[in-house]
Amino acid sequence: MTVPNAPTVRVTGLTKTYTVAEKQPGLMGSVRSFFRRQSKDVNAVQDIGFALEPGEMVGFLGPNGAGKTTTLKMLSGLLHPSRGTVEVAGFEPRRRQTDFLKSVTLVMGQKQQLIWDLPAHDTFLVNQAIYEIPDDVYKSTLREFSEVLELDGLLNKQVRKLSLGERMKCELAAALLHRPRVLFLDEPTIGLDVNMQVSVREFVQEYNRRYGATVMLTSHYMADVTALAKRILVIDAGRLVFDGDLEGLVERGSADKTVKLQLGRAASAEQLGQYGTVLRLDGLNAELSIPRSQVSAQAGRLLSELEVADLTVEDPPIEEIIGRLFGHKEMDGKDEQDVSAAPEVQKVGHD
Repeated sequence: MTVPNAPTVRVTGLTKTYTVAEKQPGLMGSVRSFFRRQSKDVNAVQDIGFALEPGEMVGFLGPNGAGKTTTLKMLSGLLHPSRGTVEVAGFEPRRRQTDFLKSVTLVMGQKQQLIWDLPAHDTFLVNQAIYEIPDDVYKSTLREFSEVLELDGLLNKQVRKLSLGERMKCELAAALLHRPRVLFLDEPTIGLDVNMQVSVREFVQEYNRRYGATVMLTSHYMADVTALAKRILVIDAGRLVFDGDLEGLVERGSADKTVKLQLGRAASAEQLGQYGTVLRLDGLNAELSIPRSQVSAQAGRLLSELEVADLTVEDPPIEEIIGRLFGHKEMDGKDEQDVSAAPEVQKVGHD
């Protein structure tokens, strides 16, 4: 039974260890492996802990191989933890109880549940039966989703004839027909164009507002995270290394700000270099990197000493900040296992 005001998701000491076979290259390596198999333990997730409040939307970030997808699969009950405890919506996910399955959903942008050769509406009807959704609730929910996601004209087409964006909208609708109160979204906008990414984000925001759902989102499109999540969890090499708001992550990952200039008169890179590091100079447009503590003073100098038509101060792109934090490891792609060391978690604004 769920305790009022208790966290919707509670994770303590969560660890997932795989035993992986090792083999030397070549024919002799195969022969040796046949008679004496060698293996090693690989920690995909190592002793992580956090709690998500009801209705909270949280971004879950990390480089390739950090353990993001492994974590989401343990939270949804698809994988069993090697150690630690997980509680989601008052249930232990690994037990896969019916009421738990009706309370959560896992959407993976690189997987599909829609039946390829049938219209999406047929999969919807299958899900209605599986989740025992009453007809009136099913019809009402489908009307809502059709309006927000603009599904008219799509549901009676064979899935294989839908575009990637159309298919993803139908996937989201199918996954949420039972109105789950916990959403685990793993790269839900991967491969979609900018307009379709915006549509998916707006749908998730509206679903959160309307149903008070708790949302945990991974994405390598940082616009998804900045638009949806105020709180950020960062995992690296299976360990949780940051838990706080986006501003705290930016401050940790970048000691500089970017100053963008539109000049009224051309200036040389040497001139601009007196105020900061020149990132770009293209005719009358320039970008400088300036330490945060010096931004006000240097901006004042720029305005008084040069002919400046416009000046804006911004944080570096979040993608760049993440790259700096993780040694420029990529933020996209499949989630492989990684066992290198990582620093202790830094918490900002959360107990």
